[in-house]
Order: sequence, then C-alpha cells, then structure tokens
Amino acid sequence: MGRGKVELKRIENKISRQVTFAKRRNGLLKKAYELSLLCDAEVALIIFSGRGRLFEFSSSSCMYKTLERYRSCNYNSQDAAAPENEINYQEYLKLKTRVEFLQTTQRNILGEDLGPLSMKELEQLENQIEVSLKQIRTRKNQALLDQLFDLKSKEQQLQDLNKDLRKKLQETSAENVLHMSWQDGGAGHSGSATVLAADQPHHHQGLLHPHPEGDHSLQIGYHHAHHHHQAYMDHLNNEADMVAHHPNDHIPSGWI
Repeated sequence: MGRGKVELKRIENKISRQVTFAKRRNGLLKKAYELSLLCDAEVALIIFSGRGRLFEFSSSSCMYKTLERYRSCNYNSQDAAAPENEINYQEYLKLKTRVEFLQTTQRNILGEDLGPLSMKELEQLENQIEVSLKQIRTRKNQALLDQLFDLKSKEQQLQDLNKDLRKKLQETSAENVLHMSWQDGGAGHSGSATVLAADQPHHHQGLLHPHPEGDHSLQIGYHHAHHHHQAYMDHLNNEADMVAHHPNDHIPSGWI
C-alpha cells in the first residue's frame, strides 16, 4: 500500500517531532550532496534544530568560502539596485512637482486661489484664457459648419428622393387614367348594345299590336293611328262642351 498524504503542520508530539526532524534532515543533506555531485554545483546547507544545534554541509573545502561568495554577490546586487532606486525616486519627485503645478494652474483658470498671484502672473493667466477661448470658438464654429454641411447634404438627398417619388406617382397616375379610359370605353360599347336591344321591342310594339276589339290579326301602324284619332275626338268633345255652355259666344272653327 502507498503512503498516505501527510498534513503539513507543526507536530505537537515532541518525540515524534524529533524523529521526523532527524529523518528529514538526513534526507535533505543527502539531496544536497547528490545535487553537488551530479550537477557539479557549489552547495552550502545550514540547519539549526529546535534546540539550536547546528548541522551543515558544504560541497567546497570550506563553508566560509561559499558564504563569502554569497555575500559578495548579494552586496553587488544591492549596490547595482541602489542607483536605479535613486533614479526612480528623482523621477517621482519631478512627476510630483509637475502634477502639483498642473493642479494649481487648473484652479487658477477656474478662478480659484488667485490671491498669491502677482500682476504679471494675472496678465499671463488672462492672455492664456483669451487664447483658449479663441481656440474654443474656432472649434465651435467649425463644428457648426460641419453640422450645417451635413444637414444640407441630407436636405439634398431628401429633395432628390421626393422628386423621384413624385415622378413615380405621376407615372402611376397616368397608367391608372389610361386603364380607366379603356374600361369606360368597353362599358360604353356594352351599354349601347344593351340600349339597342332594349329599344328594339318597343319599335315592333307599335307596328305589331292586336286590335282592341279582340281582332287578333296584325295591324301595321295601328298604335300611332289610334293615338291621333283619339286626340281628334277629344278636341271635338271639348268644343261641343264649350258651345253648350256658351251658345252665343263661341262658333266652332270650320262652321262658317
């Protein structure tokens, strides 16, 4: 069976802690020796136990030689980093001064903290504000001109679109009028034929009419002759009535 996972925390049992220290110390010293031997590395290992006892390993003949080499490398790195840190600090001071100056200038432009300024500084500030206002107005006018140009372009596009739509509407209206004219012409011919067909029976009705007394023989022109005869008889009856009522004042026409 494999070894279980060991929880890395302080061993509370004193005896177990000492046993574990001895085992791992020996393993660490062995690993340091193998590393120096296999890789030709200069290794120095220093261990202090819980009681303050020293355990060490050095691949070189003298531990102090390795420690001196370590000390020289560490000091050289610190000496090389010192100028760089100094440069960074100087740059920080410059940037800080610049930021403070810009903040003060911004407050002065807004009309704040003007008390410490001299007359010359106030005049310079006034000139600077006038130049800024001039640039702002110039940029504003340019923006207005650009906006006006865009509106003109859109207006021209809308006018062209309106012209095209009006042209299409006129063409559509002309086509509709022509189509309606064709329909009205066809309906007129149909109506004329219908009128002729409807009038035809009335024309024959006057020529072919039965005799009022029951004679079923065809009488040509009977309807018109009967109408004139009836009108003449009505006229004679009216004159007779007038003579009967006024015998001395009226003489019928044709009786002279």
